Amino acid sequence: MRRILFSFFFFLFFCSFVHPQPKTGNVIFIHPDGTSLADWNALRILTVGPDSDINWDKLSGIGLYQGHIRDRITSSSNAGATIHAYGVKADLHDFGMIDNEIPISRSGKKMSIMQEAMQNRIYTGLINSGSIIEPGTAVFVSSREKRNMYELITKDVIQSGVDIILSGGEEWMLPIGVKGRFCEGKRMDGLNLIQWAAENEYKIIYTKEELLATSIHEKKVLGVFAASHTFNDETEEDLISAGLSNYIETAPRLNQMVKFALDFLSAKGQFLLVAEEEGTDNFANKNNANGKIEALLNADNAIGEVLKFYESHPSTMLITAADSEAGGLATAGYEVDSLDKNIPLPPKDHNGAPMDGINGTGTLPFISKPDKSGRTFPFGIVWASSGDLSGAVVARANGLNAEKMHGKIDNTDIYRIMYLTLFGVWLE
Repeated sequence: MRRILFSFFFFLFFCSFVHPQPKTGNVIFIHPDGTSLADWNALRILTVGPDSDINWDKLSGIGLYQGHIRDRITSSSNAGATIHAYGVKADLHDFGMIDNEIPISRSGKKMSIMQEAMQNRIYTGLINSGSIIEPGTAVFVSSREKRNMYELITKDVIQSGVDIILSGGEEWMLPIGVKGRFCEGKRMDGLNLIQWAAENEYKIIYTKEELLATSIHEKKVLGVFAASHTFNDETEEDLISAGLSNYIETAPRLNQMVKFALDFLSAKGQFLLVAEEEGTDNFANKNNANGKIEALLNADNAIGEVLKFYESHPSTMLITAADSEAGGLATAGYEVDSLDKNIPLPPKDHNGAPMDGINGTGTLPFISKPDKSGRTFPFGIVWASSGDLSGAVVARANGLNAEKMHGKIDNTDIYRIMYLTLFGVWLE
């Protein structure tokens, strides 16, 4: 009998050695909305030079993202978010629902990956540089028939149980007639969600200074940083005319929010963090190259924070992808490389495409950082559209299970890779 038991346990040990269980760990999904390879190329050229690396370049896994949805070749933000959150194809107008029902996710459960993580006592975080209603984050805990059901979506997010929520959107957290830090509320149901959050273990903060002063040992945190978005998504000309900057001065940037959330969540245990830079999408939809590049830098700095975090937390995966390309940005150097750097760019390219310089139409060119030979180059940004397009989205990954990010990947694979890292199961 002893010999049989010994043989049985030896067999189990041998099987575990030959077929070890997949490692599980933390997942950080950074969603720089509306970005493509061309955007990252422009950011690199402008901030570190064409021969150097931005943080995005340092990620080990690379996938050619196929972003079609069930009823269109190009995704909407809410359809893309639904696909990322559930791992199944959705339609253009879906918001955490498919055919007006909460979908059965790729794991076979009628819940998003974040809701399943919460069910398994994994800590969670949602960060958005835009309003709390933005689908790139909200869809992970909210399912509604229409994207414009702002009151209900905001209620879903705040009452979801997510451990840390950082965003704008105060206008949808307060009732009509109630003045908050940034604005008067718009809710018709009389519900004060900020008060509700304070009564349900959330510490409420309103500025980047308050964020930096907050203890990572708080039970839960709700950051409310603007009436709507933490940025002013208008054209360069309109912002200059109004005396406004791209981003609201008192609000934290994406990298600051991500850094705090990493410290906050890792102090508690395994976690799933979804963070969206919405400015990369909205500024591009306004054909504002200056704002787009600043938003891209925020996203890249957030990626840098995760890379630093990974050094001391190797059981962590960073995954990053957009769902479409906003505006179809491209770098125009051929047409301007012989021009004097002090001469404004023409308002349009030869084929009529709008062209931006550093402060919009008809302004001086952007100037690259030096290449490896010390040369700098003037360039403009041209736009293909003001809408969302398809073609050159590149997904990246780093850390645990990053090798799964390779070759051509479908938008549903974002869910699969996150699921493997959270739960140790590779879904076919």
